[in-house]
Amino acid sequence: MTEQTMETPMIRVKDLCKSFGDLEVLKGISMEVKKGEVVCIIGASGSGKSTFLRCLNYMEIPDSGKIYIDGEPMGLRKTKHGKWVKAHSKDIYRMRAEMGMVFQLFNLWPHKNVLQNVTEALLIVRKMKKLEAIEAAEYFLDKVGLIDKKGEKPAHLSGGQQQRVAIARALAMRPKIMMFDEATSALDPQLVGEVLEVMEELAKEGMTMLVVTHEMGFARHVSDRVIFIDEGVIAEENTPEGIFTNQKNPRTKVFLSKVLHM
Repeated sequence: MTEQTMETPMIRVKDLCKSFGDLEVLKGISMEVKKGEVVCIIGASGSGKSTFLRCLNYMEIPDSGKIYIDGEPMGLRKTKHGKWVKAHSKDIYRMRAEMGMVFQLFNLWPHKNVLQNVTEALLIVRKMKKLEAIEAAEYFLDKVGLIDKKGEKPAHLSGGQQQRVAIARALAMRPKIMMFDEATSALDPQLVGEVLEVMEELAKEGMTMLVVTHEMGFARHVSDRVIFIDEGVIAEENTPEGIFTNQKNPRTKVFLSKVLHM
C-alpha cells in the first residue's frame, strides 16, 4: 500500500452547499472521516444534519461542493477537458452501494419476510445467486441477533428488531461506510439499547461510521470524534471529551446544556 493510499480519507467533503428554495440548509461544510473512524454528528433539529448525510450518497443532490468516497468523486466526473460534470447514474448507484444507510424509519418491505428484506438488494444490486444471497443474509441476521426471526414479517417484530433488520440489510451489502440517520429516535426508550449495542459492536470491529444522533451517551463513549452542526455549518468538532467537557463555541455549550440538562 502506498503512503498516498494510506492517507486517503474514507470520506472527504469540501465546501458542500445545499438549499431548498430560499432556505439555505448547508452553508459550505468541509470535513474528513478516516477509514475505521466513528464520527458522531450532533445538533438541533433542522440544523442540516440529515441533509448532509443524504447529500453524501446523492439521495439529495448538492448545489455545490465536492464529495470523495475512498478517493473517488461522488456524483461528479471530470471530462477530458478538465470540466466537472454530473456522473453517470450507474456510477452513482455503484458508489451508493458502498455506503450503507440506516434511517430513522425502518423502510422494510411489509409484504416480505425478514430474510427476503435482506436478500432483495443482494439479488438485484449485487447480482448474487440466490443461495449466496441467503447465506449472506443469514450471516448478518445472526450478527444482529435475529436469525430466529428470518421467516417473520416486519409487522410481527418490535421497532428495535425492525431497526436491527435494517442494519443487517445494510451490512449484507458489505459497504465501506455505514451511515446512521437518527437510527434510534423512532424507537421506544426501552428498545434503543438493543440497536445501540449493535452499532457499538460495529464500531469495535473497525467499521467506518458516520452517525447522526441525539444519543449523547453513544456519542461520548463510542465515537472517535464529535461534530456539532449548527445552522448549516460545522460550529465545532473535537474529541468526545473535548466536546462534552470543554466546549469552545458558546452555541455548542447552549445546545448541550439543553439536551444534557447541564
